[in-house]
Amino acid sequence: MELCAECGVSVSPRSCGDLFQALLALDHERQAPWGPLHGVSVSCFLFQHPSRLPADGGAMAWALLHAYLEGGLSEVNRLVSRARRGNSHRVKDMPSRVACEAALPQRDAPPPRFSVTIEDVAVDGTFPAEGFTERVRAWAAATVDAWSPPPACERP
Repeated sequence: MELCAECGVSVSPRSCGDLFQALLALDHERQAPWGPLHGVSVSCFLFQHPSRLPADGGAMAWALLHAYLEGGLSEVNRLVSRARRGNSHRVKDMPSRVACEAALPQRDAPPPRFSVTIEDVAVDGTFPAEGFTERVRAWAAATVDAWSPPPACERP
């Protein structure tokens, strides 16, 4: 069985890239539950396929994942609004803190596997609406967990 070199899922019968394109098609219809979670889904996919991360190392994607896990869609929407305002031609100085407090992970040692991948979110390849939000939350948590360093051991 051939596996994706980045996320570890089987590339048969559909590759993770094919599944991602199917998810993007649903996202772009802007209907719930897919549309509102577009940024979170893209962020998960990018961090599970780090060769596709933008040149900034995925700072906004990482911030979106943390915002979603900490405050749900309302926090994601607040973050995106701040970023849009900061990117406006009317703003002379971009806000220095649009990203989250969590340090961006080092890209030189990506996780070899993830406990939840796009294959899990896709279920049968169709990304069914029922349970989609819960599957995306699990995907986001698995992505952040895999990239986060283990907690430092406390000494007695």
